[in-house]
Amino acid sequence: MRKTGYASLAAAGLLALSSLTACADDAASSTVDAGSAGGGGKGPTVKIMVGGLDKVIYLPAMLTQRLGYFQAAGVNVQLLSEPAGVQAETALVSGQVQGAVGFYDHTLDLQVKGKSVESVVQFSHAPGEVEVVSGKAAGDLTSPKDFKGRKLGVTGLGSSTDFLTKYLAVKNGVKVSEFTPVAVGAGPTFIAALQKGAIDGGMTTDPTVATILDKKAGKILVDMRTPEGSQEALGGPYPSSSLYMQTDWVNGHKDTVQKLADAFVKTLKWMSTHSADEIAAKMPADYAQGGKTLYAQAIKSTLPMFTDDGVMPQGGPETVEKVLKAFNPNIQNTKVDLSKTYTTEFVEAVK
Repeated sequence: MRKTGYASLAAAGLLALSSLTACADDAASSTVDAGSAGGGGKGPTVKIMVGGLDKVIYLPAMLTQRLGYFQAAGVNVQLLSEPAGVQAETALVSGQVQGAVGFYDHTLDLQVKGKSVESVVQFSHAPGEVEVVSGKAAGDLTSPKDFKGRKLGVTGLGSSTDFLTKYLAVKNGVKVSEFTPVAVGAGPTFIAALQKGAIDGGMTTDPTVATILDKKAGKILVDMRTPEGSQEALGGPYPSSSLYMQTDWVNGHKDTVQKLADAFVKTLKWMSTHSADEIAAKMPADYAQGGKTLYAQAIKSTLPMFTDDGVMPQGGPETVEKVLKAFNPNIQNTKVDLSKTYTTEFVEAVK
């Protein structure tokens, strides 16, 4: 029997989402760095779609590749990238990839849609997300209570940033229909939207947050990069970044999944004993677009969100369910079996 823990687009011109079909047909163009991000190793080949390889919240994916831990575990991993977690989810359920690195909350959303997907390695116990507000809007937009009538940036419609933005609104008395979510991606597209007034604020992650603050393009409204920030904003631990896979595939490839868990947990432990500067030095140079110092600072600000063992945090699934039920009618009207949204079988078996 499987071991588990507690049961528990529209800014025109700003964002061009790459085709999922193109990603499947042309892995070379989708893989950020063919030499370091995909292939070449021995063992079973696994394609993993990441909801933004250069985002610090998903840093363990590329770092595991760079440290050579996939190869050491005996699995040949090809990392591919999409700008938002919702695209990674789509690639997974369509069978284009075997795994996705994205937010755990997608497993609940997919369950009520009849898809059996589970987190097998939980990277984090906090969202790592930050709600920022533009300098122009900062005088009037001082808390989520002021979301009414605003245009708020998210990576993609139906993404985890979309979910969390809606929850912050509802929690603070603003109806989902009273503000406008705008898909602006992350990085340069998000920053451009903020600077040009296409959005009044929005939810994003590092290194985008660090760049916004450095450019003085906006201010932090809600910071959920730490367990404490998650507790304050969401009422508990919020497991976010994870490796999640279709349950049928996991059950049919347990040896391969164990190799992935071995590699990822080894990386999480490595991260817990090394500095942000040391971590930054292992990453591709082009991830530090704002400079090495700023990139290291972005990693340092986000490090508290990560677990060191890949285990689902106690009470985390319940917090995620509470957040989604606040605004998602599909989940409000359906009983979610939390025990089927994650497993600790593989992380507990890591040597």
